[in-house]
Amino acid sequence: MSSTEVPHWTDRGHGAARRRWFGRRRWATGAAVLLTATAVPAVLGPTAPAAAHPISAADFQQVTLARGVAEVGEPMTIAVLPDRSVLHTARNGTLRRTDAAGNTAVLGTLPVYTHDEEGLQGVGVDPGFASNRQIYLYYAPPLSTPGGDAPANGTAAQFAPFAGVNRLARFTLNADFTLNTGSQVTVLDVPADRGMCCHVGGDIDFDAAGNLYLSTGDDSNPFESAGYAPIDERTNRYPAYDAQRSAGNTNDLRGKILRIKVNANGTYSVPGGNLFAPGTAGTRPEIYAMGFRNPFRMSVDKATGHVYVGDYGPDAGTTNANRGPSGQVEFNRITSPGNYGWPYCTGTNTSTETYNEWTFPDGPGAAKYNCTGGPTNNSFRNTGQGTLPAARPAWIRYAGDAGTPTEFGGGSESPMGGPVYRYNASNPSPTKFPASFDGQFFATEFGRGWIKPIHVNADGSRGAIDTFPWVGKQVMDSAFGPDGSYYVLDYGTGYFNGDANSALYRFDYVGGGNRAPIAVASANPTSGTAPLTVTFSSAGSADPDGGALTYSWAFGDGTTSTAANPTKTYTANGNYTATLTVRDPAGATGTASVTVGVGNTAPTVTIVAPASGQLVAFGDAVPFQITVTDPEDGTIACSRVKMTYVLGHDTHGHQITSANGCSGTLTIPVDGEHDDAANIFPIFDAEYTDNGGLTTHTQHILAPKHRQAEHYGTSSGVAKFSKAGAEGGQTVGEINNGDWIAFQPYRLNNATSFTARASSAGAGGTLQVRTGSATGTVIGTATVPVTGSWDTFTTVTGSIANPPAGTTTLYLTFAGTGTGALYDLDAFTFVTGGGGGGGGGTGPIVGLAGKCLEIDGGATADGSQAQISTCTGTPRQTWTVTGQTLRTLGKCLDISGAGTVNGTKIQLWTCNGTAAQNWAPQADGSLRNPASAKCLDVSNNSSTDGQDVHLWDCISTAANQKWTLP
Repeated sequence: MSSTEVPHWTDRGHGAARRRWFGRRRWATGAAVLLTATAVPAVLGPTAPAAAHPISAADFQQVTLARGVAEVGEPMTIAVLPDRSVLHTARNGTLRRTDAAGNTAVLGTLPVYTHDEEGLQGVGVDPGFASNRQIYLYYAPPLSTPGGDAPANGTAAQFAPFAGVNRLARFTLNADFTLNTGSQVTVLDVPADRGMCCHVGGDIDFDAAGNLYLSTGDDSNPFESAGYAPIDERTNRYPAYDAQRSAGNTNDLRGKILRIKVNANGTYSVPGGNLFAPGTAGTRPEIYAMGFRNPFRMSVDKATGHVYVGDYGPDAGTTNANRGPSGQVEFNRITSPGNYGWPYCTGTNTSTETYNEWTFPDGPGAAKYNCTGGPTNNSFRNTGQGTLPAARPAWIRYAGDAGTPTEFGGGSESPMGGPVYRYNASNPSPTKFPASFDGQFFATEFGRGWIKPIHVNADGSRGAIDTFPWVGKQVMDSAFGPDGSYYVLDYGTGYFNGDANSALYRFDYVGGGNRAPIAVASANPTSGTAPLTVTFSSAGSADPDGGALTYSWAFGDGTTSTAANPTKTYTANGNYTATLTVRDPAGATGTASVTVGVGNTAPTVTIVAPASGQLVAFGDAVPFQITVTDPEDGTIACSRVKMTYVLGHDTHGHQITSANGCSGTLTIPVDGEHDDAANIFPIFDAEYTDNGGLTTHTQHILAPKHRQAEHYGTSSGVAKFSKAGAEGGQTVGEINNGDWIAFQPYRLNNATSFTARASSAGAGGTLQVRTGSATGTVIGTATVPVTGSWDTFTTVTGSIANPPAGTTTLYLTFAGTGTGALYDLDAFTFVTGGGGGGGGGTGPIVGLAGKCLEIDGGATADGSQAQISTCTGTPRQTWTVTGQTLRTLGKCLDISGAGTVNGTKIQLWTCNGTAAQNWAPQADGSLRNPASAKCLDVSNNSSTDGQDVHLWDCISTAANQKWTLP
């Protein structure tokens, strides 16, 4: 985040990190979107605590400058220019500028590497921008890095191709603000071990002396260290499993706050007073502060030079005496160079919050690191000093055993940092924040969705914590502009994608005066071939003061309309920005714009498999199938279609792995970072970019078979309680007859039974499984007995009967008699109809060597041969699993003549419900016909395209009998 000071301002006009998702989301760049680009009344947050200072919502106006994928992409960072326009980055490499009136334009796009969290990150504005028009971008250049994942184990030679960099570069903006890519000067390269998640960092800011600050993440994988410190020193492991090489290394730029002075020619010098003096052995002089995990957002208070950082923390749910403390996160206030502990300690950085030396993968644990005296980095990957500076405590820590300031509320832990406001009485801007906010740190929280101005006491400790009123989803970045207004970038509700809720806002101080009207513009369609008739709408536009509005549309081709909801036909190809202006009785205006692309239609991307809400377990190999249609592209090259697996966690996600193709298989890795308390779930994201540059993403959220009850989405009548004996440390309690909890999405068509973990010191009762609503049909029940104590748990079991075929909402409803609470629910698990790596959906059935089961030639005649072939996503390879029946092309997979001998032909036949058409998935991955007690087998154990399948004796170790169902 960054902003540029300017002495005069005369015009008046307008994080990250990730979200809770239910159901299927689909976005198309250029598809119909709803855009709001003027004032929205701010809504006061939760009641402020007594120590806080309530902020009146009526004193502020929230102005929507840009909204939706077309205008913000997958939003990353912002920087405010002297003219009040805002530069904002998207991870795919796109740099945009939105002016004070809410008009957005793409300034340029950099080619970037985007395997995990990489891409275009930070943007900073040179302090001399008014004369030199220079900006800074932090991004991942493609280099020659191979696609796909880096090997988890191997040799240095196998790891070497994935060695890359994240680059800080300086660019010049042309007079029309477009990005002059030819002006690029590389300032600094930060090493990166690519092909593996996580932690890039990448925020940029400047101090009053013109020094540039850059935050960098530890570039380390958190998923195989049980939520504790990733300090894996095995010599055959990929380096990204060891954060000692980065955050704990005095000779490495990762996991740091860097401070440099960029010279006119693009080289840089190191200002005095950094952590290590130039020439100090085993160090990098650019390091100002070290020991960070992912300092994703930071800012520099220009009045003091103090740096404010939000640092993400690990996910261990409990303290382990042999491993280290429970996970927590931090806001840090850096007043001088120092070490903040990671990966050796966290929080207070005292012995109670220090990690143990650990022998991976299973121990034993050894002594704790000496963070108070200075931890020792003895990793063979350490290229710096062996003894590090003593670790400094966090300014504010929260979550885990550390507890949380009451004012922070509950939810996931995702500190995003923020700016410090400095009041300037000589600033003529009428929208500048008042002096009462001077010196306050505007902390933001991605997952909890709040903005909290924090007072700083004279001794530097944190004072009162206030709540700033805003309407939005998840703060990705924020900054104060030269006008004294507050600018906020909202990530929206997508996972590794922007969505209709992604937005750029400005907050103006109005002090209770006339508020500008809200303009809301939408269009349908927003892309297509000429002539393209578009219906525009101003629905949602309003005057917060209740006045009548007048409307004016400018369609971007020189034509206009004063209708509220006009229709316009575009006859020439091109991209058009249609702008709506609304005016209130006092003459105040608000604007909104929407982009219409003529000559190219956004592609339609459909995930055939896995189904939304499909039941899966971590460790499953999940087949996928994608179909793409695009009127202009015609035949789709499957090599340009990509499926990405994202690990959803609370309200954010981690991009884990991806594969190109219209079909294939992605394995959902067993998660090694999050414990039972974590709310994690798989997300499959399909994308395609057409020849005209329009990209469509479609996402399906899958349902984990095992889930903690306290992670419900909606509820009635219940409460959450901490219980030491609960799997995740919490239960759903205060359960009375008629109460319920709900989860979405779920697809239960292959569920056969369920188990639940419960306790009761009350009357006990019945747990009911329903779908669709709290009064929907009961498809399963289990009796919960009295266990004698709320801390004594038992596992109960129930059968599932007649589940719905499609994706639905799961309701767990509670019934019983007597007074008081009936029982507590801890967790539940669904059991599906056998193994086979999934089942119950529609899509490919994948077998030997990743080949797909199909009907020869796509023939539909009874008796057509079943075989395997390279997966293509065609209808003859698309199967629907219903119970123990496998259907394709309108018929069923059948054993010829109901035979029972080895070698019997497997064929397509009219569905008749006989035993010859039953295929029961087994735990070993085979498909067994119960009547013959034999299995579906690829003949001759050959993976050649066109190889027949037949009936054969079941062999548990036979690869040619292993099948993965949709």
